[in-house]
Amino acid sequence: MEYTKLGRSGLRVSRLCLGTMNFGVGTDEKEAFTIMDAALDAGINFFDTANIYGWGENSGRTEEIIGRWFAQGGGRRERTVIATKAYGDMNDPLDGPNGESGLSSYKLRRHLEGSLRRLQTDHIELYQMHHVDRSASWDELWPAFGDMQAQGKIGYVGSSNFAGWDLAVAQGEAKARGVLGLVSEQHKYNLLTRLPELEVLPSAQAHGIGIIPWSPLDGGLLSGNIRRGEAGQRSGDNRSDRHREQLEAYGRLCDELGETEDLVSLAWLLHQPAVTAPIIGVRTLEQFERSLRAVEIKLDESTLKRIDEIFPGPGGQAPKAYAW
Repeated sequence: MEYTKLGRSGLRVSRLCLGTMNFGVGTDEKEAFTIMDAALDAGINFFDTANIYGWGENSGRTEEIIGRWFAQGGGRRERTVIATKAYGDMNDPLDGPNGESGLSSYKLRRHLEGSLRRLQTDHIELYQMHHVDRSASWDELWPAFGDMQAQGKIGYVGSSNFAGWDLAVAQGEAKARGVLGLVSEQHKYNLLTRLPELEVLPSAQAHGIGIIPWSPLDGGLLSGNIRRGEAGQRSGDNRSDRHREQLEAYGRLCDELGETEDLVSLAWLLHQPAVTAPIIGVRTLEQFERSLRAVEIKLDESTLKRIDEIFPGPGGQAPKAYAW
């Protein structure tokens, strides 16, 4: 396994991040334990989750599974860099009117305590805002995160689904307070979703923020399913039809490389300078073991150029992509 620093922090994480969104939903606890053990054995130390995973009335179930896995001991907790998120409604009647999605000092404190309890740990390495809340002032948020860090309950702060402008504002406000600010941004980024290259990725690089791509296979569209006559689990048939020509051309290129579409898609992300680690949201041990090879695949300049021809990005960074 290869490792890199998380943004401008000194924390080293694996180049693949284990996504746990399926644990307790499409993956039972026994299989989840097996996958997490296999991840550590393979050198993956970076695990991502969220307090709402499990969904609806079962929100928190995924963190509970990870907590029971930690509780087995054997160095599992010590070897894991755990990242979780807060923003959504946890369906806790005690939250009252503050239960709805958003951010506040009150909500972050309550939801952090809930995550710590479910994860059976006293600290979280990376605490992430699951979405931007522009109604919440940084005058409120940065001191709240600072208190959590001072108490030793979180190590670093990350964001998710932030625009490039939001990243810049967050870092400017952090600098004004003399604090590190964000070290990561979790963002939807893949061969079919390259709009982040226009503003989000340049902003992240300029401000020392590592990009953690979610949905690296775009809901299964980039997994090769279309050539097997299957739609991705979350991609939908309409999108499959809309991108069929591109996906078929991509499949032929992968055949020439002697690799599968899913692994080349992950390898392509690993070649992007802004990317720290794509999230592999596997459901089975077999899927996990397949994903490991992505780190070994090296794409030369001619291959990267051909991929750009099949999946053109937004035309470069802003403002050159839309100005003279």
